Amino acid sequence: MTDIHDLSGAWQLSTTGDEHACSINLPGDVHSALHAADIIPDPYFGRNEEAVQWVAHQDWVLVRHFALDPGGADWYLDIDNLDTVAVVFINDVPVLSADNCFRRYRPDVTDALQPGENTIRIVIHSSIAAGAERQVRQPFYVPYHPGNSPIPHGNMLRKPQCHFGWDWNIAIAPLGVYGTLALRKLDPARIEQVETSQLHQAGGRVELTVKVTLFAKTPSVVPVHLQLDGERVRLDCGIAAGETVITHVFEVEQPKLWWPAGSGEQALYPLTVEVPGERLEKQIGLRTVELITDADEAGSRFALKVNGREIFCRGANWIPADALFSKSSPAKTEDLLQSAADAHMNMIRVWGGGFYEADWFYDLCDRLGLMVWQDFMFSCNLYPCTEDFLENVAAEVDYQVRRLQSHPSIALWCGDNELVGALTWFEESRNNRDRYLVAYDRLNRVIEQGVKRAFPQGIWWPSSPASGYLDYGDAWHADGSGDMHYWSVWHENKSFDDYRKVKPRFCSEFGFQSYTSLPVIESFAEAKDFNIASPVIELHQKNAGGNERIAGTMFRYFRFPKDFANFVYLSQIQQGLAIKTAVEYWRSLKPHCMGTLYWQLNDTWPVASWASLDYGGRWKAMHYMVKRFFQPVAIAAIPDEAGASLQFSMVNDTADSVGLELEVFALTVAGERQLLTTARGDCSADRAEILTSIDLSDIPQNTLIAWHFKASNGMEGEGHFMAGGAYKTLDLLASGLSLQTVPQADGSVELTVSATGLALFVMIESRTDGRYSDNAFDLAAGESRRVTFTPTQALAAGEVPQFTLYDLYSCQAIQ
Repeated sequence: MTDIHDLSGAWQLSTTGDEHACSINLPGDVHSALHAADIIPDPYFGRNEEAVQWVAHQDWVLVRHFALDPGGADWYLDIDNLDTVAVVFINDVPVLSADNCFRRYRPDVTDALQPGENTIRIVIHSSIAAGAERQVRQPFYVPYHPGNSPIPHGNMLRKPQCHFGWDWNIAIAPLGVYGTLALRKLDPARIEQVETSQLHQAGGRVELTVKVTLFAKTPSVVPVHLQLDGERVRLDCGIAAGETVITHVFEVEQPKLWWPAGSGEQALYPLTVEVPGERLEKQIGLRTVELITDADEAGSRFALKVNGREIFCRGANWIPADALFSKSSPAKTEDLLQSAADAHMNMIRVWGGGFYEADWFYDLCDRLGLMVWQDFMFSCNLYPCTEDFLENVAAEVDYQVRRLQSHPSIALWCGDNELVGALTWFEESRNNRDRYLVAYDRLNRVIEQGVKRAFPQGIWWPSSPASGYLDYGDAWHADGSGDMHYWSVWHENKSFDDYRKVKPRFCSEFGFQSYTSLPVIESFAEAKDFNIASPVIELHQKNAGGNERIAGTMFRYFRFPKDFANFVYLSQIQQGLAIKTAVEYWRSLKPHCMGTLYWQLNDTWPVASWASLDYGGRWKAMHYMVKRFFQPVAIAAIPDEAGASLQFSMVNDTADSVGLELEVFALTVAGERQLLTTARGDCSADRAEILTSIDLSDIPQNTLIAWHFKASNGMEGEGHFMAGGAYKTLDLLASGLSLQTVPQADGSVELTVSATGLALFVMIESRTDGRYSDNAFDLAAGESRRVTFTPTQALAAGEVPQFTLYDLYSCQAIQ
């Protein structure tokens, strides 16, 4: 008899009325199972989102038979990420009633088991029906955001809020079981949680306190083994019925510290805890982290300090890796996070409308040096403050914080996303702000107290955006304190220059949309749909007015693209230019501004969005730009407010002073480079400083300003600046782009892109998935660029994919 009976794998699925029967693999989701059985079409293709709405209105039953001999032992069901309102039966005995996707449940099932064949049945109720029913039970109406949640009342449930839609997500309210699913023997105790705390002392020594919480039904003596980096300890512990806490302190004399990416090593120490029949492993990073909010003449600072050094946070917001759990995988998620690290990011924000991610997700962040801004899962709605709801939230917070608190990557715990702002979005809360503010404060206080009880060392921030603790003002437009969400360029249709009118202390959200890449569009649309106003393309645009805003902005800056493919390409170029404008200016304000996290890194399905990575992980044009403008040492070209001069700012996010050499050119439409000036200078460690400036009145008409720099640490870069910002004013000439391809022995393809004229924003694209060593770059007349293409899947020997070249001239109907 084993101590664990794994219940993952094949189950039977049907409605409670025994309809639509098929197999489902758990962990997994109902929609994916129905699609695999040809009961529903692919929800992501065409307009199939509309055809699968019925699924979420049904109650579903999942059944599995298994053989087990309980052997007189105590057994419990171990299940988490159960989505969401569900009852679990074993041999028709109810053993669990669940209503929180973010909790782990471990009910005792000893009395329900029998020798031989057993049956486990999970009944998952419709979230749509459950949300509506709970709304009716509220003492007063609790509004939700209908633009983000076309499926109503998701705010009533502790379930990923983006399941009900969002302005980038498909709205199909998926359901299923996404985590652990097993029967375990309690013999004699189990590990409930393993938590750690660190005390960094003078001289560098670190005391790591390990707290192990055990659960048992009856008193006993249990051997507990703890091991840290080769040091093994045995503790023979007397435990009582219920929970028993055991602590041990490891002393690390000469610790290797964990640093964010680009600032040092990601040193990790393996920690294991064992009791009979169970072994738990964690990786521990030794580091200190502080949030600096000191008052200054502008307001108050918002800066993270790691191991005593302030770190400028470069990164993006993370949303779930897929709208449907069964379509995601650790490998796909690792690819997305690796893309973040490869673009010089050192932080991601796990946004509050999705999931608390699995432990392996944070393990990846630990290894990649990606600090995590961790939201709690509340976003853009108002929420109940009834006693039962708050008790449910308190249990969720306690579990999640204790589960995750040892990860060195998690730098900050944030109460919610945009709930303070939501108080102004609804007629009910505008008319009775006191009632809804008190309700919000009760919820926020429960979360805060839960964090402080579970992890006293954790850094707490009440909401994003927020100007400070107990500050319920407008943090979207107030840039003197706290973190800021700046959306005026996108949602208010302001120019890219508007980013230079604010000086955030830390901008945790800002973004600009583009279309997903053409090869991705081809995965969900037919050629007849290749028009931004077609019903299919419009259904794959979830932000109201988004397509019009992309087009309107394009006409502000560019000439009209000649076809759909070039429209898609140009949308990605302008997306990159928007975010580049913001990031370069805000980085130049360092240390006034100490973080830029753009919205968003990834997509949950193929859709027009603010993401820099396509659904599936392709790099959009913007992500190649991100790799350049997030480089730790960079040059930013910033015009003055009057538009009379252009200032070149050195930005240095490293711990060492660097020297920079800069060359500035006038670049004609014929592709000729005319040297304007050179400059040399040193930039102090962790600073932004002005290197030089030029008078824009000296620049010839119909030219751009281009530059190239080299830094003493080996970093280099290039860029250009369009005076006035409107590329449509340039009378571009044919760029004469050409491409040579040579397959390499390692399976990659070496590409040589050449131009006979000026080629701006050269973009290489292929239907074959893969990564380019460089993309979205400029070429002057007579210049070439060697680019390595590494396919995602191995090519046949000698095979060369077909590539398409775009540039700013070829996308315009001026030939």
